[in-house]
Amino acid sequence: MSITIIGAGLAGLSAAHTLAQNGIACTLVSAQASERAQSVMAEGGINACLDTMGENDSIDNHIEDTLRGGVGLADRRSVRGLCESAPAIVREFHALGVPFPTNENGIVQRHFGGQKKKRTAFVKSSTGKMLMTALIDAVRRFEAEGLVRRYPHHMLQQLHIRENRCQGATVFDTYTGESLTLGGSVILASGGMNGLFWGLTTGTTQNTADVTAMCLESGVELANLEFIQYHPTTIAIPGKRLLISEAARGEGGRLFVRKNGKPWYFMEEKYPELKNLMPRDVVSAEMVEVTAMPECEAQVYLDMTGIDKTAWKSRLSDLREQVLHYLALDPVKTPVPVSPGIHYFMGGIWVDAQHRTSAENLYAAGECACRYHGANRLGGNSLLGAVYGGKIAAMTALKEADLKNLPAAPKGAQPYSEVSPAFRAAVSRILGDRLKILRCENDLRQALTELASLESKAANPAETRLLSLAKATISCALFRKESRGAHRRTDYPATDSACRKQTVVQRTNVFFREIDEL
Repeated sequence: MSITIIGAGLAGLSAAHTLAQNGIACTLVSAQASERAQSVMAEGGINACLDTMGENDSIDNHIEDTLRGGVGLADRRSVRGLCESAPAIVREFHALGVPFPTNENGIVQRHFGGQKKKRTAFVKSSTGKMLMTALIDAVRRFEAEGLVRRYPHHMLQQLHIRENRCQGATVFDTYTGESLTLGGSVILASGGMNGLFWGLTTGTTQNTADVTAMCLESGVELANLEFIQYHPTTIAIPGKRLLISEAARGEGGRLFVRKNGKPWYFMEEKYPELKNLMPRDVVSAEMVEVTAMPECEAQVYLDMTGIDKTAWKSRLSDLREQVLHYLALDPVKTPVPVSPGIHYFMGGIWVDAQHRTSAENLYAAGECACRYHGANRLGGNSLLGAVYGGKIAAMTALKEADLKNLPAAPKGAQPYSEVSPAFRAAVSRILGDRLKILRCENDLRQALTELASLESKAANPAETRLLSLAKATISCALFRKESRGAHRRTDYPATDSACRKQTVVQRTNVFFREIDEL
């Protein structure tokens, strides 16, 4: 049996760990070591209904919060599987050595956006790093047994898909320049589409979107590309955006803008129940709208001066260090200037409830896949979705691999090519200017025109593929003539029940598909 995993972040490691636990060998391919994966950067926590905080939380509450946050576009059956599995996942990580703080009832949890209960397990503001450290160690045990074979510093060169059936993948060694073709089933865990918005996201620049672009070229379906989450509290640093974790607001941080010269805590006035912990799409849109008001200044601030000393010392010390390092401001004493930045891609490679893509023998999990989050992701559900999705993708690939009829490794591959920094920057400028939090048809059509002008400048297949993915993303935003979750159209401000469907794109064809298992 041959199963190749592309990507060694949390979803890829989860898939490899699951296969190895079942005695199945796999190949784990990644551009860099797992210690530098996007998952390491996740700060705030992982959601699970443990009900350790005396709030009578329930799995049904977690399900409903997730569905509500997704504004009707998440599949209830899949979300139920995610939320029901969450407690066991968090407890498994605790058993692997993740140092979650505990109380007399178990693992301590905190508030996170879009949720009415304290449901987010955390390790200060370094939860992703701690989960990754534990899972890396667990997978290395299976590496020692020969069940997991790693290929770091390798990039996907080509997906071999014939007649809608994946026959394997060719990967490229960036150290030696050699290519290696691996036959059999493939699980994609390549992360979000940061490469479309180079320098404008909180995510790693190593998540290039090139794998998703290869899928589009190969006729694999993508879905919901228009749903791009802007995190409300980021700051600009060289080359990217730095996340100020939602944990800060979970511990009492407050957003304000100066209105007529005085601080106005607008989220608390407009949303008295959840206040500063409304879902991220709501908070980001409100920030754009209040700063456009003539009586308000153009800068929003995150006021963390009221957070108590114990929280700073035991739960937010690493966040404080980041702000001190990059802004030379002490958030204990001074409000921090923040603005929305691209943080997460709800859309990506379409997968069904078992993480099958539209191509046979090809699976996807983690942020590269579109499944659990609908029109907007709740904070704390990304790490959960990556771990759970990796497990499901691995189990499905395992069940469907036919030992007597595995696809043979194909012969030959397209030459390896890369997107140049200049071309990636040109695409990113167009998308950054035209695909903002608030969008309209004129801007989106202008984006297509500007992207078309880059066609003659595409110097190789990788650049052509990236350009096609950019056009597909804009086309999805044009196709959805409503406002829903993270997708806000100023020319279609209402949410339309007729558009409660997934936006699917296959090559250049865009269409709506009914949501599974409503």
